[in-house]
Amino acid sequence: MESSLPDQVQQKLTEFLQARRSEALDLDPAFGAAVAELSGFVLNGGKRIRPTFAWWGWRAAGGSAEGPAAVAMLRAASALELIQACALVHDDLIDESDTRRGNPTVHRKFEQVHQESGFTGDAEQFGMASAVLLGDLALAWADDMLHGAGIPPEALSRALRPWRAMRTEVLAGQYLDVLGQVRGDETPQAALRICQLKAASYTVQRPLELGAEIAGASPEALEALHRFGSDIGVAFQLRDDLLGVFGDPGVTGKPAGDDLREGKRTVLIAEATATAREQNDQEALDLLHGVLGDPELDEQRVEQARQVLTRLGAVAAVEKRITDLTGSALLALHGANLAEPAASRLAELAVAVTDRTR
Repeated sequence: MESSLPDQVQQKLTEFLQARRSEALDLDPAFGAAVAELSGFVLNGGKRIRPTFAWWGWRAAGGSAEGPAAVAMLRAASALELIQACALVHDDLIDESDTRRGNPTVHRKFEQVHQESGFTGDAEQFGMASAVLLGDLALAWADDMLHGAGIPPEALSRALRPWRAMRTEVLAGQYLDVLGQVRGDETPQAALRICQLKAASYTVQRPLELGAEIAGASPEALEALHRFGSDIGVAFQLRDDLLGVFGDPGVTGKPAGDDLREGKRTVLIAEATATAREQNDQEALDLLHGVLGDPELDEQRVEQARQVLTRLGAVAAVEKRITDLTGSALLALHGANLAEPAASRLAELAVAVTDRTR
């Protein structure tokens, strides 16, 4: 099972979504078609990072690799991909993104459906409404999948602690992100807090704790996984921030500099802005403020922004944060008495998710 974990997650998601799509078709063919779009969004892409960390949290706390308990755990871990789908659909809508994984975002897809079908009313509004509803549906189905995974009641009760915390934290981070943009809060502290809530919690930390809680982990193991997950989760997002400006569109599936067009106040941008203010570099500040949130930003201006971010030392500062966080996470991991092969696999994953190109 462990040699093909993403494939196993894909299978569990496919089984669950096929059943839900059948139910949707019984309600109405049009709703069934909408659910088919959501299913395609979930199944056609994604690295399955969250289920992977949940699985290795389970194994680190002594959970079995095979058997009925392992299968139930895999179903529970796979439910995290539905929370991820909700977050991505809504995030793309908030950011007004046009593409995701090289394809139209969900709200743009339904905007196209409206236009091609000759519906009355506003196509953009229809796309927005459809994305909100399908994102909500993914979140509701995540709960259904977790509760129907076949986990024993006492284990499910333990699992609900990180599950509930994760759902609240990611929405808190999303709200603070939106609020920070309208407030114009450019401090590294604010950007880091959003990073911790919006990304670290639901990408690594809480999935790890979810698996560990289901396995009945000791308080010491939970603490070690919490520290490891928190640090690696932030480092993961910091790498994402760098890729959002410097990544290859052919690899990331998003246009070059899309984070700049969306006006994201990332730690990368906050570090550069803080340094420019310290150096009284008004030219750099003007350029950064000019590119942030500009939907018409072209490749030439993106390249100018890259040069400024590099010159101000922001890229180096973020790379150092990633290195330091990865190091502290590995120390927390090595200081804990976690079961093998999970401890070794988590160390490998820590490097894989913080040193990547997509």
